[in-house]
Amino acid sequence: MMIRLFWLAAALLLAGCSHHADNNSTRPQAWLQPGTQVTLPPPGITPAVSSQQLLTGSFNGKTQSLLVMLNADDKKLTLAGLSSVGIRLFLVTYDEKGIHTEQSIVVPQLPPASQVLADVMLSHWPISAWQPQLPKGWTLTDIGDKRELRNASGKLVEEITYLQRKGKREPISIEQHVFNYHITIQYLGD
Repeated sequence: MMIRLFWLAAALLLAGCSHHADNNSTRPQAWLQPGTQVTLPPPGITPAVSSQQLLTGSFNGKTQSLLVMLNADDKKLTLAGLSSVGIRLFLVTYDEKGIHTEQSIVVPQLPPASQVLADVMLSHWPISAWQPQLPKGWTLTDIGDKRELRNASGKLVEEITYLQRKGKREPISIEQHVFNYHITIQYLGD
């Protein structure tokens, strides 16, 4: 969140039954753990979010970094990934019509756009937007400077750490315990 970034591709190949609410069948879905999917909340957020970030992720002993530009308002969310020299690798837009992707360069380790957006939205969207989307028994709670996503058995699935920046609570780290990856977020251009 952000979004399940570029290291999930292997984990996403796991098959399983999906979970979705009947009234959300037209919105995209993402994996929370093998066998459990969630329908993403609607794309709008207030107040608007806009940032330039350097994401550094670790998965299977490998570390990679990616520059991203995140913009979200009450109507849509856009996420652009840039190479270290500023070449756009991809652009993902999520609006009322669904997810639209443009990939400038083929990057085989990128997971589906809905997985990337799930981490972004789990990090930034209010818990109230997520509660109706979560599978039965799952919880998303804010505890101090952390947000915890737990499955129906109470197992910690994802943990997001925040820092107060410029009067806002901003995510600085995402630890996905089931798919075993970690993302640190550095904010640029302040």
